[in-house]
Order: sequence, then C-alpha cells, then structure tokens
Amino acid sequence: MTDDDFGRRYAEALNAHLAGGDGADVDDGRQFGRQALEDRVAVADIVECHFRVAEELPASVRPAALRFLQQTLAERYEQQRARADDLEHRDAFRTALVNSLQEGFFVVDRDGTIGEVNEAFAAITGCGPEGLPYRWPYPWLVDQDEAGRRLAQLVEQGSVQAETQLRHRDGRYSWAEVSINSVTTDGADGDAYVGTIRDVTAARASAARERAVVRLATAVGIATSVAEVLDIVLEELRAAIDLTRVVAVMWTKSGADPEVQVAGSAEPIAWRDLDPFLQARFTETRDWPPLSVQAIGTAGPAGPWLGIMAVLSGVAPTALWLENAEPRVIGTDDRLLVTTLVGHLSLAVQHVRQFEIAREASSTLQRTMMPTTKPPVGFAVRYEPATSPLEIGGDWYDVLAVGDHQVGIVVGDCVGSGLSAAAVMGQLRSSARVLLVNGASPGRLLDELDSAAALIAGAYCTTVFVGIVDADTGQMAYSSAGHIPALLAVPGGPVRSLTDATSVPLAVQKTGPRPEASTFLPPGSTLMLYTDGLVERREELVDNGIERAGEILAETIESSADVVADAVLQRLVPKDGFDDDVAIVVYRRPPAPLMIDVVATPDQLSDIRRQITAWLRATGIPDDLGGDIVLVVNEACTNSIEHAYRGATPGRMVVCTEAKGRGISIQITDFGSWKLPDANPRTRGRGVPLMRAVSGDVFLDGTSTGTTVTMNFQLS
Repeated sequence: MTDDDFGRRYAEALNAHLAGGDGADVDDGRQFGRQALEDRVAVADIVECHFRVAEELPASVRPAALRFLQQTLAERYEQQRARADDLEHRDAFRTALVNSLQEGFFVVDRDGTIGEVNEAFAAITGCGPEGLPYRWPYPWLVDQDEAGRRLAQLVEQGSVQAETQLRHRDGRYSWAEVSINSVTTDGADGDAYVGTIRDVTAARASAARERAVVRLATAVGIATSVAEVLDIVLEELRAAIDLTRVVAVMWTKSGADPEVQVAGSAEPIAWRDLDPFLQARFTETRDWPPLSVQAIGTAGPAGPWLGIMAVLSGVAPTALWLENAEPRVIGTDDRLLVTTLVGHLSLAVQHVRQFEIAREASSTLQRTMMPTTKPPVGFAVRYEPATSPLEIGGDWYDVLAVGDHQVGIVVGDCVGSGLSAAAVMGQLRSSARVLLVNGASPGRLLDELDSAAALIAGAYCTTVFVGIVDADTGQMAYSSAGHIPALLAVPGGPVRSLTDATSVPLAVQKTGPRPEASTFLPPGSTLMLYTDGLVERREELVDNGIERAGEILAETIESSADVVADAVLQRLVPKDGFDDDVAIVVYRRPPAPLMIDVVATPDQLSDIRRQITAWLRATGIPDDLGGDIVLVVNEACTNSIEHAYRGATPGRMVVCTEAKGRGISIQITDFGSWKLPDANPRTRGRGVPLMRAVSGDVFLDGTSTGTTVTMNFQLS
C-alpha cells in the first residue's frame, strides 16, 4: 500500500467517524488500527497522516479526531505491551532455569570478559553476580598460563574442554571441569560463548586415592626396608597432599630412645635431634588406638595444619608423621586417603620388620661361613650378595696360609641360591680348607672334593678354582673344576685367562685325575679369582664380561689389591645390582725387595723415607700402618747415623725391605760399632721401645763389625 492510498483511507475513516457525532462507534479507530497493523504501516506514518488530515478540520472536532488516533494506536500498544510482558516472563523463567542448574553457567565474550554467571558458578568459584563483569585474568584460576592457552584455543576453534585447578575466594583449592562453546547464528561465528563448570574435586580425589592405594600397596609389598617404605610413601603422596617429608618413629626397646627413619631429608635424624614439638606429638601417639589419623597444627582447631600423624597397627608401636610443604587446610579427602593407606602401611612395615630379622639371621650365617682373619700381604677379598631377599647364596672364597711362604686360594660357586646353597657351600668350604692345611695340591684337592660332593645333597655341578701361590718365588699351581677362568695382569703385558688346567665341575663323571698347571706371577702383577656373577649378564656373552674385567685389571696394574677389588665391583655392577652372588679374591704380588745402600749421613733420611713409602704403597700396605712403619725405620736409621760411626768417617748404611708370607720384613744394617741403649732413657734413647711398640717383633744383632736391626710387621 502506498502512502497516498493509506492517507486517503485514513481521511475517509476519520471523516466517517466524525460524521457519526455522539453516536459514533468508539471501536472505529481500533478497527482501522488493526487493519494498519496487518498492512505493516509504521506508527510514524499513521501519526504524520493524522496531523495532515486534522489541519483541514474545524477546531471543534479536532479533540474527537485525536481520540480516533489514540484508538488507532491502542491496538499497536496492546500488542507491544503483551510482547514486553511475555519477554519479562521469559527472562524471569530463563534466570530461574539457569540458577536451577547444578553445574556452573557463564557467558563470556571474545575478550575473555564474563558477563553472566549463575548461583552454582558462584558456589564453585566464590565469585557471584555481584562482582560482574569478571575480566581476564580471573581471580579463581591457579594456572593462569595454561588458562591463557585454553582461551586462545577457544577463540581459534570455537570450543574447549579442560580440567583446571581453582582457588576459591575463601582460600580452598578444588578441581573443575570446564566446557565452553561458541554461540553461532545462521552459520556465522557469534561474538559470545557459553560455558559450564563442574566441580570434580571429589571424583578426582577418589580416583587419585584408588590409584595411590594400588600403587603404594604394590610397591610396599616388595619393599625390603623401612626406609624404602617411607620413600615410596613420600613419592606417592607428594603430589596428592603436597608432602615434603615422612618420619617414622618405632618404639622397639623398652627404656631406650625410639628408632627414627626419615624420607625427604638428606641427613639421618636421631630421636634427640627431632623438633621438641614433634617429639611431644609422637609421644602422645603412644596412647592412641591403632589406625588413628589426626591432623596436627599450632594455630588451633581450625588449622591450617602442619601435617598428619598416623598410628600403624600390627607392629611394635609405630607412628608416622606426614609433613606438609606449607601449612594448609587438610580436607576430608586427604584424611580419607591417609586412613586408607595406613592399613597397607601397617602390613608393609610388619613385613619389612620380619624381613629384616630374617636378613640379619642370614647375614650372620653368611659371615660365619666366610674367613674372619685378615688375608696375607697383597691379598684383598670381597663378597657381594645378590639383590635377592635374603642376600645369601652359594658363592665362597678362602685365602689360607699353608706354610711359611705359601698361600692357598679357593673360589667356588654352588648351584642355586638361598639357605640351601649356603649350607652346601659351608660343607665344601670346610672340606677344602682341611685339604689345604694337609698339604693337598690343587689337582688332588679337587679330586678329594669330588668324593665329598658326591655325599652332599645339592653339591652336584659345583664349580671350584684352587690355586697355591708361593709368595717367595711367585710360582702358582692351580686347577679348575669347571670354574670361570682366573685373570692375570702383568705390567707391560696383556691380561691372560688361566685355562690350562680346566675340567668338569664337582660330582660330574670324569675320565681321570684333575689336571694341574703352573704359572709365574711377576712382581707387581695382579691375579683375580672370581665367581661368574661378576661377569655374566642376560642376553650377553660371558666373554664380554671377562674382557671388561681384564681391562680394569690392566688399568689398575699399579694399584693395591684393595683398590683393584673396589674398582672391579664398582665398574661392573649392573644398574639394578648383581642378580647373582659375587666372590672375588685379588692378589697383587708385592714388588721386588727394596735395597737402599747409602752413606750414613742425616741428609739421606728424607730420600730413605720417600723410597720406603713408595714401596709400602706398591705392596698394598695401608697408609696409616705405612706411616708408622716409616716412622720406626727413620728412627732406626737415625740411630745408625748418630752412633755407628761416632768419631769416625761415616760409613755405609743398608736398608732392605721384603714382603714375606703374611707380613713384611725390614732390615737396617750399618758397619760401625755397637752402643748399648740407655737402661733409663730420658729425652733420648727411646728408639728401640718405639720400634717394639709398632712392629712387635724386633731383633738387634750388634757386633764389633756392625749392627743389624730386623723388624717384622705381621698384617693378619
């Protein structure tokens, strides 16, 4: 309809209404208004048309014409009012609907500004409608950086889902699952996003408890010490409840201080070193019932808490202190997690205590089966148990002096492990020792052991290497019953495997006597006998392990036997420890005897001390004992310098050192006159008593043609 058509029709309708006078229908304007609404005539057009027509009307009828206009517009007003009432009702309904949601609801724009939230959102974050709008960064987020990346993802992809940690306005921490999606219209991206937020703290804590309980119960079930149990507890609970330290206190002996074990501290702590506050709390736990769990703090019943104290059950009175990294509120979930774990920890500690008793018994048995005397000069022995529960097995060694200058060496390996293998080992070792003492040669000794092994259950297929070393000549006779070959490293030469006298293991049928071979050990050479646990590795040839051991011997050729033994163990031990027992005997033949022939003058003393010190170290004498030996040698040399040639031209002084059997012998000889020592020495004349105090075996041979002082030092 054109404006001219509507104007004509409006003028006709208005004039018809005015012509009716007082009897005109009051609904004429409404009817025309409904028609105009159907024809979508704008209100402004109706008003403009009315005043154009009214200008031509007499002033007396203009009020009546205005009432017609009002009636025309009344229908439009009623419609708009109804629409407004409907919108108001719908807004109230929408608000009630949103607030009835159990999940938090919010609306956010592209800039990250939140313009609407519901009551559940306020309950989760502590930030309600009264604080709107909330601009980025939000006060309830803990990890702002991660949230920033999520916001960028939202703008780029139009939606995002994530779990994030929240900090409530009252300080509580929680976890929430957030889901945000863009609002789209006609397929185009909108400029707003709607999101939901759901508190998943309880579900997350429940899942974490279940995982922690499963992991911890599995891990502590195979722990072998209380310290290991505590380390596992700390590792599992560090993230769950922000632990920094775990302390266990065990009252095992009446009247004595309790034992203290700590995880998370670099230094061990004794009971007396504990903080008095903790001492008092631990003492109080002795009156608590088993499986008690209690938060401990200093600020009153409302917290924050320093940590959690728990009492175990089924073992000697034992309490655990789980210390927080920072004082904080300890929630119900934390207490529930610890309470759940206390039962598992009680069983674990009970198991560990029983295991420690068994381990101590097995270790005592092992020690009684191993040699207790110190080996002769040049020898070092090591026994490294496998990482099996009882740390005991069938490997053994023996080093036994069998004469003035001969030393017998035996290294063996019984099949199997545990107490049964140890029992077999003990019987075979005793038999071998008796045979050595009775002078059996290596080959004959193994023949006799065959007979003994045939009578011992479990001795079948035991391997043994026997060697007898002549410390004076360096000759060694040896024989092997299926044992891994000994290694010999010679200065300046290749490392050799001693394989010239190898036969089958014990109690295995053989065709003749055990073979026997001999080899020479030059001064300064290193011999190593060992069991296969040192060099055998899964999925690797044993020759590779033997080669590595030989390389270590070559690299340490100038070191003492103790240094060599330690180096071999340290460099060959697998990452997870030896999975089989390891027995090692290292013999480093002392260097050739040292002879120093000088003029008996004071200026020679420093060089004598230097040469003696170097020879002692090369022989393998410990530095503390070597220092004492150098002291008394210096004293004996000083006596010769001061007294042997008094009043005459200084003559010769000879110092000789030699390794003999289980010790060393040192002689200091001069060719002057003999002076009797003072019977009542004051400030001087204490040299001989000092020599006797250090060596314990001093011989003085004084004649008119010279004096010889002989000092013997026994090392075993």
